[in-house]
Amino acid sequence: MNSTVLWYTSQGTGIVTLVLYTMVMLLGIAVVGQGRLPGLPRFSVVALHRSISLLSMVFLAVHIGTAILDSYVNISVISTFIPFASSYEPLWIGLGAVAVDLMIALVVTSLLRDRISPRFWRVVHWLAYAFWPIAIAHSIGLGAGSGAVMTGWQLWLTIACVLAVLGALGWRIAVQIERSRRTPAQVLQTTRSGVRV
Repeated sequence: MNSTVLWYTSQGTGIVTLVLYTMVMLLGIAVVGQGRLPGLPRFSVVALHRSISLLSMVFLAVHIGTAILDSYVNISVISTFIPFASSYEPLWIGLGAVAVDLMIALVVTSLLRDRISPRFWRVVHWLAYAFWPIAIAHSIGLGAGSGAVMTGWQLWLTIACVLAVLGALGWRIAVQIERSRRTPAQVLQTTRSGVRV
């Protein structure tokens, strides 16, 4: 494969990975907030969250693999896992390595969820809230190429992803505040009527 094909494949899979991880974040926020998608029971939202997480790992692997194989820049296998070890764009590649390490921790603990304490799993899973903005920073830093500022549709797509997650987090916080203000009688009434907020 020539360098141009590898570069476009790396860029394309990076963009798809960003969108997929944004979906994972949105579904994770919905699941934790007792959310449901229209027409789907809660367990199917959890299954969708897991499936998209695994699909995003495939795109991430292709993204990393094509970046390593691309001879135009020198990105080593080690620099994809050890933060800030890259000679090429050390800050942005380093942030990508941090995001990869956090993602590996999330996947491993999710696969071992039945064998580890729920508290430990929850603490590690909270890393998603650090992973995602770090991956966004990596995308912005490298999305336009060396030394350039991201513009055009990539910028708007990234802004849309950020606004979607911020909106979902705002909704989740509002729901939590509303729940904390309810009296026990209101909670009982809500449970009996089958309506959950």
